[in-house]
Amino acid sequence: MPRKTESVFSAPVSHPGVNAISRVIGELRRGRPIVLRSDRLALLVAAAEFGIDPAMLRGLSGNPVSCVTTGLRAIALGLDPLDAKAVSIMPAVSLTVASTTEIAGATLSSARPVVTIAASGQPLQESAVDLLKFARLLPTALTTPIAGDAAAFAAQHDFLAAGAEDVEGYRYAATELALSEIAADIPLQGAENAKFIAFRPADGGKTHVAIVIGNPDPAVPVLTRLHSECFTGDLLGSLRCDCGDQLHGAVDAIAADGGGLLLYLAQEGRGIGLANKLRAYRLQDSGFDTIDANEELGFSADERVYGPAAGMLHRLGFSRIRLMTNNPAKVSALAEHGIEVIDRVTHAFPTNGHNEHYLQTKAARSGHLF
Repeated sequence: MPRKTESVFSAPVSHPGVNAISRVIGELRRGRPIVLRSDRLALLVAAAEFGIDPAMLRGLSGNPVSCVTTGLRAIALGLDPLDAKAVSIMPAVSLTVASTTEIAGATLSSARPVVTIAASGQPLQESAVDLLKFARLLPTALTTPIAGDAAAFAAQHDFLAAGAEDVEGYRYAATELALSEIAADIPLQGAENAKFIAFRPADGGKTHVAIVIGNPDPAVPVLTRLHSECFTGDLLGSLRCDCGDQLHGAVDAIAADGGGLLLYLAQEGRGIGLANKLRAYRLQDSGFDTIDANEELGFSADERVYGPAAGMLHRLGFSRIRLMTNNPAKVSALAEHGIEVIDRVTHAFPTNGHNEHYLQTKAARSGHLF
């Protein structure tokens, strides 16, 4: 008798909704609509940034289409978010492709659609926006209610579906749980005794890497750097930030200290992703600072989470560290996950003629200590 294969293909995660959420995130990134359901309601959801014609969505559901965004994005549009995490932007007649692009885009023209603000407390719509953040897309969604059997509707139109109750579970499972390890020795310039350990998140997302330099003793608070990936600065030497200097400076400092840890975290652009970071740069070129640019797009000033970093440290046997950072928020975030920061070590470098305003903003508005 053939062996059953269910166990072979089951993802090793502890929350049953992770698979469904991971799959709908992939669909949203491809520009495909998905079905999001709760106990009483269901929505057809699409990412607004792809310019999907709202008339197509309305034709599928038979119901009006809303454009849902974050409160921060609503403020950027000149609207009152009524203290809601997500607001529903309802045009008087219908959304056009042009107005959808305008709402989702990085810059706004003076021609805005006629809007009204829905009441706060729309958990299903908030979950739709959260899904777009997970997908590293702009947090602006087109949504339309689905009448009748949501599962049958999804099957009829070949749409993937997920439950809103799984969104928060995904957030936890994807960032806090089961990280698998793959290791290799990789000598670095300035730190030849270095080992790379790759930690793959349970949701199948981008890999985080722990770089162990030397032979640090877990019984001693070792010098540690948490470094969020920066493709433009780390790899290409962008002068708009200080990330490249911080990365290479951390390797040198840890090696000079006799060994320690560098955690390279897959959180490009303070957690908004590379494409959105480029959108934020374009806004900065028009006069926004680094924080306002993120918020103009609908993101928080910093979308990073440090559960994965704490999980990596615990897995490696370290619970007490000396942290190289200018950001006190990292210290408190690690403390929430059971990592004691014995000492905060300043990690600052000279400005280069292009990043002065960026660093000044981090000090004045984000509390960084240089």
